[in-house]
Order: sequence, then C-alpha cells, then structure tokens
Amino acid sequence: MSSSPTTRQTQLQAYFDALAPQRNRWKRRNAYYYRELERFFIFAVPPGSRVLEIGCGTGDLLNAVAPAYGVGIDFSPAMIEIARKKHPHLKFCVMDGQGFELDETFDFIILSDLIGDLEDVLEVFRRLHRVCSAETRIVISYYNYLWEPLLKFGEKLHLKTRQGLQNWLPMAVVRNLLYLSGFDTVKHGTRLLFPKYIPIVSVFLNRLVAPLPVMRQLCLVEYLVARPDPTSEEVRSPRGRAATNELSCSVVIPCRNEVGNIQEAVERTPSMGSHTQLIFVDGSSTDGTVEKIQEMMKRYEAQKDIKLILQGNGVGKGDAVRKGFAAATGDVLMILDADLTVQPEDLPKFFDAIVSGKGEFINGSRLVYPMEKQAMRLLNLIGNKFFSLQFSGILGQRIRDTLCGTKVLTKRNYERIAAQRSFFGDFDPFGDFDLLFGAAKLNLKIVEVPVRYHDRTYGETKISRFRHGWLLLKMAAMAFLKFKLN
Repeated sequence: MSSSPTTRQTQLQAYFDALAPQRNRWKRRNAYYYRELERFFIFAVPPGSRVLEIGCGTGDLLNAVAPAYGVGIDFSPAMIEIARKKHPHLKFCVMDGQGFELDETFDFIILSDLIGDLEDVLEVFRRLHRVCSAETRIVISYYNYLWEPLLKFGEKLHLKTRQGLQNWLPMAVVRNLLYLSGFDTVKHGTRLLFPKYIPIVSVFLNRLVAPLPVMRQLCLVEYLVARPDPTSEEVRSPRGRAATNELSCSVVIPCRNEVGNIQEAVERTPSMGSHTQLIFVDGSSTDGTVEKIQEMMKRYEAQKDIKLILQGNGVGKGDAVRKGFAAATGDVLMILDADLTVQPEDLPKFFDAIVSGKGEFINGSRLVYPMEKQAMRLLNLIGNKFFSLQFSGILGQRIRDTLCGTKVLTKRNYERIAAQRSFFGDFDPFGDFDLLFGAAKLNLKIVEVPVRYHDRTYGETKISRFRHGWLLLKMAAMAFLKFKLN
C-alpha cells in the first residue's frame, strides 16, 4: 500500500498539472535538447520492446522508442490526459512513482529527468523489482549538477521551465542507491555538452568534443543502465537464474593448420553443465587437421559429443565462429582458440560466471597474470592495451583485453546480437568485436575472467601485427561513430 501524498508531492502534482497545457510550447523552445535526449533512448532501447516509463509526462519519449507495448505512468492527471490524446496506441495511467502498482514485467524501464523530484528514490528503485524480469534494463537520465547555476540562470531568462528544489544526486550516489536496492549498474556515461542548436557548432561540440576525456565530465546529461542484481534477495526467485547443472554448453574451436593441438583440445576440455559439445570449424587446413578431428570423433564417440564443420569459402575467425554458433545446440556458447594459449581447463570459470548471473558476456583477460616469454610480443601487448583503453571509453564498460579469443555468452543473447548485426555491418574478420559491440549495444553486463596466457606449442600465429593493427584502428573509428556519434 502506498502512503498518503506528502505536502511536497501535492505541490509537485499541482505544478505539473498547471504546466501540462504549456508543455509542448516549452519543448519546442528547447527542441534540440529533447531531440538529443530521444536519440540516446532510441539507441539504448531496441524498437519492439516492452517499455515502462515512470514520470512519462505527455508521452513523447515513450512514443519515440517505438515499443511493441508501452506503458507510461505519471502522477499528473493533466499530463496523462494529453498523453492519451497524442499517443492513443500506448497505455497511460495516473499513478505516483512512489507507490505504483502494475502486475506485469517489462524489457526496459525509463526514468528520464525524474529522480530529482522523487520523495524517496531508494523506495522507488526497490519497487521496480515488481515489474522486472531477470533481463530487464533500467535506463536513467538526469542532469549534471555542475550545470545547476546555468540552469537556474536559464529559468530567470525564461529559457526553460522553472523547477522546484531538486534532489542532489550525482551519478555515483544513484549507482549506490541502485546497489542498495538490488540493482547492478551495467554502464554509465554523459552526453550533450552544448544543449542549444547552432548549425555545425552543436554537432561539432556534442559529437566530437563531448566524448573526449575531461570534456565528458562537463556534459549536461548523465545516464546509466542497470539490471537486477542476480545475487540480491529481490532476484532470488523462480524468475532467477538456472542452476549450473541445468544448462548445456557448446565450445566452438576455430582452427586452421592446428593438427598438433587437436587431441589436447579434445582431451583437456572439461565437461560442463548438463552436456558439453565440441565444435571444430576448420578453415581449409592443409596439415592433416581435418583428419585428426575425424580420428578424435571416432575415438571418443561414446564419451564426447564432437562435431566438425568445414568453413568452405568463408574467411577468417569471425566467419568460423558464426558458423560454429549457428550449429551449436548448447544453452551456453564458448570460443576456445585452437592454439591453446588459453588453457581449456579455465573454461569452467567462464561457465560458472555466466550461469551464476555475475555477467552476461564473459570475456577473457590475458593482461592480469604474468605471461610466458613468447606468449605475446611487445608490440602486440602495447597495441592490446591501447585498444583496450579506446574500446572501454567507447563502449562504456571496462574491458582490459579486447583481443582475448575466449568469449562466452548464452545462445539466446547471441541470437539477439545476430539479429541486430546489420546495425554494425559485417566488418570484423576476428569475431571479437562483432560480439563485444553487439553485447554493449544490448546493454549486457560484460565481465572479465583473468586467464594465464601460454606459449603456442604447435603451429604459427595467424595475427599480422601491422595489417590487423590497421583493421583494429578502423574498427575503433567505426565503434566511435556508432556509439558516440549516434
């Protein structure tokens, strides 16, 4: 049961009711700001999702994200009346965010420019669990408190609507409140250095300057994306994660001229979950790799599920991984490089991390433990650290080792990544960035598992430092374009 409205809530409701008839006029005066805010949410929320917006106002943002099923709630009857007229295909309800009651779950929950007006932010966050599934994403935007003097000055010049006293909520405080209420922050960032439109100038400042270090701390809009924390009491329910022994696993091993490593890959890969499948994808080997795989299939026919796929005309590890994943039957999909520089014995750590819900995309990191002398050449190491810093800033999640071949995700999330692949295009011969970019676009929680990186004992590396380094630079530029210039 929700408590009776406080004096502050009553005053806020009266304020927003009075503001409702003028809302469209104020939005037109600040059209660029609202358009840029919509751009962010359209990027963060895939079209066709089930979306709830709390504090929806007149419903324009909810409509902009094109939900298959959209519900907006607001405590202002006047705002809701306008929203229903403007967007009759969406559902709008007069409810207080402090005590809303809905008996359904959503893919995304939006709180845009709302938390500053809430009486009890922690209570609202806790209540969100009632409308969350294990995969729901909470998307929150709020203004950077450094802008408070400018915003107050704008109110005096009648450049924006007047607001009452707002909660002082830096994003670090918001993340802590989410943690206390059983949510885990997936990513956070900033946008919009210059909220007014001046041709060329606005685009230059907001697309190119705003993402830069230091400058991004000065942006007007702060945002974060969170998910229900699978370890919290609120999420430990029948809707929670499956037990480790309930899920099956497919390990995809791309290979080309790796005959000396095939037997070890088969014998050293542990059994995981309810069933473990090994899928070798061969890229036109000439050293007997295919024959060795076929030998292993016969030798271990009774003990292991081993499958061979010929890559055919396809080129590159990325193509091999896609073909392997397409043939996989496991609930959890893994990549293991055939050179065995990452030990197969480490794979259960990845499996446990994803089954427990600690992460939704598990990436190996070779840059934690000391390496054997020949495991990674100096230029490769420097390049890897450089690109890790670049991609961490672009994707909004910390990634220490972008090029570690061992990556793990569920089959369902891989299918979601594959379904949106056209957003990035078929650009990645390695396969690592296709998956990383897709996971970041879907707001999946990326977690890294440290692994020891060993010398290759057979065959030669397939990496060309300079040719592939140039490809990585192009992919970094493309990622910047897609994630920061959207």
